[in-house]
Amino acid sequence: LLDRAMADAEPSAYGAETFAEGNWYHELLEDGLALSYRVEEVLYQGTSKFQEVEVVRTVPFGSLLITDGLMQSSEHDEYVYHESLVHPALVAHANPKRVFIGGGGEGATLREVLRHESVEECVMVDIDGDVVNMCREHTPFYSAGAYGDKRTRLIIGDAKEGLANEPDGSFDVIIMDLSDPLDGGPCYQLYTTDFYRLLSKKLAPGGIFVTQSGCASVRDAHHVFSPIHHTLTQVFPKVYGYTMCVPSFTSEWGFNLAVNDTSIDLSGVDADETLKKRGLEMKFYDTVSHRRMFALPKPLRTLIDNEKRVMTVENPLFMCSTDTHAGIFEDQES
Repeated sequence: LLDRAMADAEPSAYGAETFAEGNWYHELLEDGLALSYRVEEVLYQGTSKFQEVEVVRTVPFGSLLITDGLMQSSEHDEYVYHESLVHPALVAHANPKRVFIGGGGEGATLREVLRHESVEECVMVDIDGDVVNMCREHTPFYSAGAYGDKRTRLIIGDAKEGLANEPDGSFDVIIMDLSDPLDGGPCYQLYTTDFYRLLSKKLAPGGIFVTQSGCASVRDAHHVFSPIHHTLTQVFPKVYGYTMCVPSFTSEWGFNLAVNDTSIDLSGVDADETLKKRGLEMKFYDTVSHRRMFALPKPLRTLIDNEKRVMTVENPLFMCSTDTHAGIFEDQES
């Protein structure tokens, strides 16, 4: 939500002079903590059927995609997030042919999936067609032509319904690239046991599931990272949590990967060899990065071991309310 406010008072707080000139976007992360970006240009601002959507060009991170006041990805480091989300699963699978993506409207997850030439079809279901169209127009670097690839089948609709309509055992890899589970947000039910049971049936033998799982630093992983992990263990026999630092997110970011076949090798030891065989050169992901991602620090391992909460439709768990992340656009005269 981009609210415009004129700040005509003299700066009084320590550091306030920083904001005396230029345009700033402030994202309230939690009570007492905000992140501010100096904005060069507002590229898009609108409201879809489901959410507030903004694209702003910032000084530190290039273009930012923001929904409901929460920054989703940035031009300068989106590759870290998207390579971390996609390639551990795709590389671990011996021959991924059919892939399902839930969410991912900016198109970067689709872009990364289609880099694997073995993929014959990628079904992507996003509920918000306005976001998809806006990103294709204003941030084409995300999709990089992926929407025009003949292997892409784009469906605008509910990801749960889209997945339910597919035959059981039909996907080698399923990727959920959703917004965080927010109270009032469009996708919190896609983090529940009901949905994960449905999803498990759609995996082919040897199939792999991965979902983004919110903030995962030692101070905030308890919000949704560890509950998502524990929720998945109610459905899948083996779940792997992993994290990576995404600078524009100002946090370690969490992912959870789950399999029905516990013999699948998720060590990443052969990642470099697999990437070479597939003719892929990553900016971020490789064997060493994989090892770092899956080596959780002691506080997170302890948190996962002690986690008891299970996310259900009847008892959902939210990272925060959408109001917590209300953005404030501060327009000042230079």
